Amino acid sequence: MVRAYVMVKAHTGEADRLLREIESIEGVVDAAVVAGDVDLIATLDVPSPAEVKTVAADAIQNIDGVEDTQTYVAMESSGRSA
Repeated sequence: MVRAYVMVKAHTGEADRLLREIESIEGVVDAAVVAGDVDLIATLDVPSPAEVKTVAADAIQNIDGVEDTQTYVAMESSGRSA
């Protein structure tokens, strides 16, 4: 499995709606509204790097109200769940 983190910037007032939409995407195992430079962080657990692109670039980035995304692929995982 490949774990990745997608940082999402939302248009003003869209974070709560986007959270619900992002949580419903297959491959997203967790999502949270956060304070800071981004508005949401989604955690992906998918079978391959190609699936990271499918979820991050094709699904999340194309949701109406998403201003920008940055994706970080974990190079190593402890195997523990949060």
